Amino acid sequence: MKPLLITIDGPAGAGKTTVSRALADRLGFRYIDTGALYRAVALQALAAGVDSQDDPGLEALCARLALRFERLADGVHLLANGEDISGRIRTPEVTMKASAVSARPVVRQFLLKVQKDLGREKSAVFEGRDMGTVVFPDADVKFFLNASTEARAQRRFAELSDDAGQTLDDVTRDMRKRDKDDSSRNLAPLKPAPDAMRIDSTRLSIEAVLEIMLARIEKVG
Repeated sequence: MKPLLITIDGPAGAGKTTVSRALADRLGFRYIDTGALYRAVALQALAAGVDSQDDPGLEALCARLALRFERLADGVHLLANGEDISGRIRTPEVTMKASAVSARPVVRQFLLKVQKDLGREKSAVFEGRDMGTVVFPDADVKFFLNASTEARAQRRFAELSDDAGQTLDDVTRDMRKRDKDDSSRNLAPLKPAPDAMRIDSTRLSIEAVLEIMLARIEKVG
C-alpha cells in the first residue's frame, strides 16, 4: 500500500484510540495520538500553575516544551523534555485542563507545527478532534467516529482506575461538558470534515469498525 495520511476525529469515548492503534498496526503505519499532545501541555500548565486563560504564560510554557513520541517494547510513549509522561496525562484533572487549553490560539499554533512535522512522511494514522478539518484538510482518508453519550461515558468509566474517585454520573457529566466546550468553541470546533466518513460505534465491535475503515482505505490505496 502506498503511504497515506489517515485522520480519525471524534469526541471522547467514541473508541478513537483503540481503533486508531489497531488500524495503524494493521496497515503498518505510525499511530499519532494528538490528544496526548494537548494533555501534555495541560499537565505542564498544571505543574507550573499557569491558568488556562493566560496566553502569555502558555506561550512561554510551549516555547520551553519539546514533545516527541517514542516506540518502546510496551507501546508508544509520549516524552516531554525527555521525561516519559504517558502515565500521568489521563487523570480527570488533566482531561478538563486539556479541553480548556486546547481552545487557546497560542497552544494550537504551537501544536499545529508539531503535528504537521509528524505528518510530513505520511504512512500515519492521526487521532484527534480537528485532524481532518484544520491540521490535515488534505488528508488522504478521513473518518469521524462517534457513539451515544451513554455508551461513551460507560467506556470511559470502565477505563478509570478504582482510585480515580469518579462515579459513572461524574464521568457522564464531565463528558457532556467537554462535548459542549469542544463543539462550541470558536477556534477549531469539534465537527466532521465534509469529506469524512462518519461511523457510529455505539453498537459496533472494534473489528467491525476496522473492517468499515479498511474497506474505505482500500478504495483509496
